[in-house]
Amino acid sequence: MRAAVGLWRWRHNPLCRATDLLEAWVAFAAALLLVTAVPVAGWTAGSLSEESLRESARVQRLERTATKATVVRQAPHPRTPGFDPESGRSEDVRSLVVAKWTAPDGSSHTGTVTTRKRSAHPGDTFTIWTDASGLLVHRPMDPASVGVHAALAGSGAALIAGGLVECARRLVVWGLVRHRLADLDRAWSAVGPDWGRTGAGS
Repeated sequence: MRAAVGLWRWRHNPLCRATDLLEAWVAFAAALLLVTAVPVAGWTAGSLSEESLRESARVQRLERTATKATVVRQAPHPRTPGFDPESGRSEDVRSLVVAKWTAPDGSSHTGTVTTRKRSAHPGDTFTIWTDASGLLVHRPMDPASVGVHAALAGSGAALIAGGLVECARRLVVWGLVRHRLADLDRAWSAVGPDWGRTGAGS
């Protein structure tokens, strides 16, 4: 809006320099990009990220299987803080246990795993995620996580695009200011030696 006002103000101003008009046009173009191209860049990045993440989640659901694990005994360090990297949620505390489970291919496995049970006893069961061979993996990304990651990607892209537009505007304005100062130096060099002299017209 300020850019449009600046253009209107300079329309018939006799003091308007070419650099003033160019600066106003640059500001107007930057403002136009900020309200049009930047949101489009953010929306496009978010949409592409969401599409990619949904495909990744689909592949994860095909490759990963929810499996029931049975607690064998407590692990040497039975309680540990936990963090779920897929959901981004932090758990206050988890139980670390030795458990056994059967893989989708029928093989038996035993290992130390974490469970959200605050107090796990031998024989208790809980859900873990494994691949086809029974190796432990993270659970597939859920739709909520996909949406959050896509929104973050879109917001980041919009911020970067907006920053680039503003940096470009500032660079152009910096160049125009240097040009004006150079013009002022040349004008002063021409009239400065005669400044104040009688009959010099100053």
